[in-house]
Amino acid sequence: MADKTILKALRGETQSVPPIWMMRQAGRYLPEYRATRAQAGDFLKLCYNPELAAEVTLQPIRRFGFDAAILFADILLVPQALGAELWFVTGEGPRLSTITQQSDFNALKGKDDIHKVLSPVYETVKILAQELPKETTLIGFAGAPWTVATYMLAGRGTPDQGPAHALREGNNELFENVINLLTLATIEYLDMQIRAGAEVVKIFDSWAGSLKGEAFEKYAVEPARIITQELKRRHPNVPIIGFPREAGDGYIGFAKKTGVDCVALDNSVSPEWGAANVQVDGCVQGNLKSSHMVTGGQGLIHDVRHIRETFSKGPHIFNLGHGITPDADPDNVALMIETLRETA
Repeated sequence: MADKTILKALRGETQSVPPIWMMRQAGRYLPEYRATRAQAGDFLKLCYNPELAAEVTLQPIRRFGFDAAILFADILLVPQALGAELWFVTGEGPRLSTITQQSDFNALKGKDDIHKVLSPVYETVKILAQELPKETTLIGFAGAPWTVATYMLAGRGTPDQGPAHALREGNNELFENVINLLTLATIEYLDMQIRAGAEVVKIFDSWAGSLKGEAFEKYAVEPARIITQELKRRHPNVPIIGFPREAGDGYIGFAKKTGVDCVALDNSVSPEWGAANVQVDGCVQGNLKSSHMVTGGQGLIHDVRHIRETFSKGPHIFNLGHGITPDADPDNVALMIETLRETA
């Protein structure tokens, strides 16, 4: 386990060829994924079927030989486990029952009542811990409280997270109740993933960029700090990756403020900026544009080499700046890996 390249990077080691995995690497761009999802029936049935969820997690490892596998699940399973209704509309994405008043919040379950619903996820982790190649790191994950709250408060994804911001400003007590419950539930969820065999966990704050100033500190940084601190208390040797997407200057000092072992960078910041402002504090992950997985060619090759070189003086995990898109070409994923691992 100590020799796994991802774990070396997370310990702060600089490697001549950085390890690589890819956000949403198990997904719709792969024909084998689409076949397995059809077998499951729908997306949620796939998430809650341990054998099939493990299968789609393993598919990109078999095809590409990534250095890590990330558990196949969804960030909205936690609100479902807390009692929210969750369903997916084909072509449009998730829908949830909304929280607009205190009585809606009061109807939710507590942090310790989530495990019955989420037990299939833990079973998926156990299967993967047994079946992954010995050199491949297993990553568990959860959505950050702010990002998950934006869906719970709007009932769906929104372009500006407006309903969540409106509640934050209009009924802050209710808003903070939601954030605090999600923070505690996320600790328990990730704790169980680690107990089941996850070697690393990642906290995805996909909408962190819409929080500004004091709100970013209070609702992006502080929940990540609380989650990280408690998980480190329970599992001192398990590294944590934080991803406050589109945080801009909020990336600076994020690792020190929260205690995460690595900060994932989106591609709204340049590698040069990331190396100068974030990698100085430890491991960074990122940050190739996802669009390269669609377009390929010399642009892909150039940017892979550029990112590898720019981050080569410190610990680095190569990844995209956001998840791979369904229209990506698997051949471009193979080209990315081949280019990254070529001898300099």
